Amino acid sequence: MGPRGAPLLAVVLVLGLYALVEGQKPSPCQCSRMTPQNRKTCGNLGITSKQCFNLGCCFDSSISGVPWCFLPLPNQESEQCVMEESARKNCGYPGMSPEECAVRNCCSSNLSSDVPWCFFPQSVEDCHY
Repeated sequence: MGPRGAPLLAVVLVLGLYALVEGQKPSPCQCSRMTPQNRKTCGNLGITSKQCFNLGCCFDSSISGVPWCFLPLPNQESEQCVMEESARKNCGYPGMSPEECAVRNCCSSNLSSDVPWCFFPQSVEDCHY
């Protein structure tokens, strides 16, 4: 690489690092399906929506008295499976494998032991920013 290539390489490296540091905007379902009372703050008071999304968080300033910049719901294998645990409707039985759950066209997540691990999906038509 000659002397002319070094500045180009530096620019590419800086842009690449910036992309790694900037958070990924959550999906609409990860944000809109969060009950306002369950929101966990993700940013400081006065944060802008752009700053909030850059942190990988959700932003909704339409409801007063709750955090506007908040942590999203956990990502799932499908947008239809993104929901609060309290919204899960059982689609299986105790001890059911993820494969058996998939055969029923249901969602599977065993991150919490207090809720159904195999549960019915929800339509994504109600998801919005």
